[in-house]
Amino acid sequence: MGKNKYALITGVFLIVLTAATSAVVYWIGHFERERDIYYVSTRQSVTGLNPESTVFYRGIAVGKVLDVHFDPNDSGTILVPIEVDKEIELSKGVYANLQLKGVTGLTQINLEDPEHLGTRLPPGDDPANRIPLMPSMADKLMHTGEDIMNKAEHIMARLSEFLSDENKKNVGDILSNLKSLSDKLNQLQLSLDKALAEVPKLGNRAEKTLDNIDVLTKDLQALSRDVKTLGQKAEKLAETGQEASDQVMQTTLPKVNELLSELQATTQEVNKIANLLESNPQALIFGPARQAPAPGEPGYKEHP
Repeated sequence: MGKNKYALITGVFLIVLTAATSAVVYWIGHFERERDIYYVSTRQSVTGLNPESTVFYRGIAVGKVLDVHFDPNDSGTILVPIEVDKEIELSKGVYANLQLKGVTGLTQINLEDPEHLGTRLPPGDDPANRIPLMPSMADKLMHTGEDIMNKAEHIMARLSEFLSDENKKNVGDILSNLKSLSDKLNQLQLSLDKALAEVPKLGNRAEKTLDNIDVLTKDLQALSRDVKTLGQKAEKLAETGQEASDQVMQTTLPKVNELLSELQATTQEVNKIANLLESNPQALIFGPARQAPAPGEPGYKEHP
């Protein structure tokens, strides 16, 4: 019996010692460390999140996950109670997201507070004060992965179509045309350089041409003055001609008309004399025969 009692006492002592050691370790681990409990809520998956996972705030470990369970009042909501060091002040704009821990597949909670030093978030399980769990960049990529794959497949199909044999030939033709165009541009550049080199000569020729134009202009001005003088002389000549015409009409023509009248009368007299001589040549010697007086003339005698 003594040996059995001794063994029992030894076992009880070991149990008490273990419990005391655990209590001391727990007490030392929480010595002068006061923490507030907050609740993170989400309707998304929390794969890899376990109790005792570390809670980070702005990259610094400030607490740990206490539990992961469903909300008793809403089975679609997952609640994650966390404890955070009391000296950490969280504002009502704080939110949480999950981050992978290395390559283990485990996740940890990271708190982000864009409204730092804003209205303080009170701890507790009040639904109005729960911290929302926002999707991380990895979650967004996973959710949009299917769309990304579809777009990538579409891009690859279009790229394959673009790299078809016909398009390759078209691209080759385009490159050949570009080379030809480049050669023509080079030739055009050379021609332009030559043309620019001829510009000074052209300027000299243009200057000489302008000098010739000045000389021609002076000659034209002199010719214009001569023409003007000639016009004035012609105008005077026309006035003189007008005066001569008036003089002829007013003086010479009446005299000519009078002379023509006298000449006509003389011609008639000559005709009479010629007729008389032709009918009575003696009249040239003895004069014309005396005519018997006509009625009413002196010496007229009426015959019985």
